[in-house]
Amino acid sequence: MAHIVFITGGARSGKSSFAEKRALEFGTSLGYLATAQMLDVEMHERIRRHRERRGVQWHTIEEPLHLSQALLRSDGCYQVILVDCVTLWLSNLLFRYEEHGEDCEERIREDVEQLKSTLQSMVTPVILVSNEVGQGIVPDNRLARLYRDIAGITNQAVAAAADEVHVVISGIPLRLK
Repeated sequence: MAHIVFITGGARSGKSSFAEKRALEFGTSLGYLATAQMLDVEMHERIRRHRERRGVQWHTIEEPLHLSQALLRSDGCYQVILVDCVTLWLSNLLFRYEEHGEDCEERIREDVEQLKSTLQSMVTPVILVSNEVGQGIVPDNRLARLYRDIAGITNQAVAAAADEVHVVISGIPLRLK
């Protein structure tokens, strides 16, 4: 079973930078599994800056929905795979299932169980980045509350399955597990 590292924290807390530094400790054959989608100009620019910061030693795999399948396809191809980020993946799934009128919670629960199973079968170490979205006020609408709940439950599940768990606050990583 691969070594699993889970890194969480607030927006712009330094999670991704810490995850990239942690990944370099595994070697130089680096896989970056990106879940973001270029849906507007601002996101396109954000993704461009992230790629520029990482440099050419990273091989980027873009997969907004089928995270487990992308991990399985990449297993054994790199010394480490960094997934950035779990909460973007969840929002992609939530909007997709909501758009198709599906039971979002049940479908995402199945996807998260598949992710946990995939992580347990991996050979390549995996670092997963996620956001803590439930530390603020209770959202004022059903979809935002559903997203907050799904993200919190998913973070708990991934953290439980991980060998290492870190939280990053103001650029300072703290190891929890």
